[in-house]
Amino acid sequence: MSEKKVIAFIVEGRSEEVALGSIIKEYFSNNEVQFVVIRGDITTKDYVSADSILKKIDSHIDRVKEKYRYSYEDFIRIIHLTDADGVFIGKEKVKFAEVERIRYYTDHVETADVDAIIDRNSRKAEILFKLRRTGKVHGIPYRIYFNSCNLEHVLYNELKDFSDEEKMDLSDEFAEKYEGKPEEFIKFISGPGVAVSGTYQETWRFLEKGTNSLNRHSNMHLLFRK
Repeated sequence: MSEKKVIAFIVEGRSEEVALGSIIKEYFSNNEVQFVVIRGDITTKDYVSADSILKKIDSHIDRVKEKYRYSYEDFIRIIHLTDADGVFIGKEKVKFAEVERIRYYTDHVETADVDAIIDRNSRKAEILFKLRRTGKVHGIPYRIYFNSCNLEHVLYNELKDFSDEEKMDLSDEFAEKYEGKPEEFIKFISGPGVAVSGTYQETWRFLEKGTNSLNRHSNMHLLFRK
C-alpha cells in the first residue's frame, strides 16, 4: 500500500514525460505521479478498437501496479493525454501528395495513402468518443485530454513533423522554462490562444467540429481546476 495516493499519467512518448513531468509532479505533489509511456498512440494501434481500448488501458495500469506493488485502491486518478492528429476532419480534407509521412496543415492533411488515413481517422474517432464518455477504468476515475494537432503544436506553436531528437530538445527547453513554476504553466495552458472554453464534454464537442482537430487547441487546462 502506497503512503500517497497514485495518479497514473498516460502519455504517448518520452518527450511528453520530459516536457510535463516536473510540472505535473510539482502541482500534484500531495500525490504520487507515475507516468505511463505508451511509446506510440494507443488509439491508433492496429490491435485496438473501441471494444478493446479499455482493456488495453487497464493492462498498462496493471503493469504499473505490479511494478511498484500498488493495489488498485492506491490509484485515485487516471489522466490520459492524446494528440488530436486532425482525426475529426472531413474525408475531403485528406489529400493525396507524394510524401513519405503524413503532413499536417491547419486546414487539411497530405498523405500518400488517403484511404489509410481516412480509415485511421474513423477508428480513432470512434475510440476517442468511447474514451471521452468513460468515467472510470477498473473503478479508477478516468479522463482523457487532447492537444491539437499535437502536443508540440500546443506547447511550441509549430505544426511540423519533428524528429524524436528535436522533440526531446524542445521538451528539455520547455521543462527548464517552467521548472518550479507550475502556476506559470497553468496560466499559459489556460490562455485564450490555446485553451478551449467550456465543460469537459463541451471541449470535446468543439474538437469534433470542422478543422478544429488540426488547429492549436487543448483542454489540458481542465486538469488544474479545483
